[in-house]
Amino acid sequence: MTEPILHVTGLSKSFGGLAAVSDVSLELRRGEVHAVIGPNGAGKTTLINMLSGELSPSGGTIHFEGREIAGLSADRVARLGIGRSYQKANIFPEFSLLENCRLAAQARLPTSLRFFRPALSHGALIESSARALTLVGLEEPWDRSAGAVSHGEQRQLEIAMVLATEPKVLLLDEPLAGMGAEESQRMVALIARLAESHAVLLVEHDMDAVFSVAKVLTVMVNGRVLERGGPSAIRESVAVQQAYLGTAEMVS
Repeated sequence: MTEPILHVTGLSKSFGGLAAVSDVSLELRRGEVHAVIGPNGAGKTTLINMLSGELSPSGGTIHFEGREIAGLSADRVARLGIGRSYQKANIFPEFSLLENCRLAAQARLPTSLRFFRPALSHGALIESSARALTLVGLEEPWDRSAGAVSHGEQRQLEIAMVLATEPKVLLLDEPLAGMGAEESQRMVALIARLAESHAVLLVEHDMDAVFSVAKVLTVMVNGRVLERGGPSAIRESVAVQQAYLGTAEMVS
């Protein structure tokens, strides 16, 4: 088993008297998908927000490649190599597919705020953007408006934008939301491919997709970890069935 690239211990987040996440520990490894599942309000998105730097934890540690990153800003976390997607596609609909990726790639550069150099003169940015679009399966022409493509293609574009920043860890928050069956199958296949070279944390409600692609699952309820294990162990857990997945017949 490879060493974890991201190691989380005792992570907690409170909003006033509400404990949204309590004492959560997990590990992410390159080459595997680690799914976090649970009912609405379980604390899954709050967990991702802390891992990505959008929220500061109330307690606990987050070590990325051995470095403590809890409390770092989202832009610093992204530059270190942790990328995330959102429940709703976070794209620039009026820009082209290529421009969306180029902007994401440019944001990682230390010179990203130098406005007076033509962006398209950055050949490396265009190359990395093209690689990302190819990797997620978006076909040319890439000068199409992002707002004019299908919902599934917009979700692919958002992941391409994350990949353009060259992350080592991917935090995917409900990437299959709103997709039809065919689009969902393509996204599951994409996530499996991405896991070959990244550590992937997946938050998703589509249980068929989760069980088909995840190697490790963490089940959260009311902000706490209820159970952790491989797909078979989670399927067979009576506690998980009662708390989230329903009857044994539903998950068999």
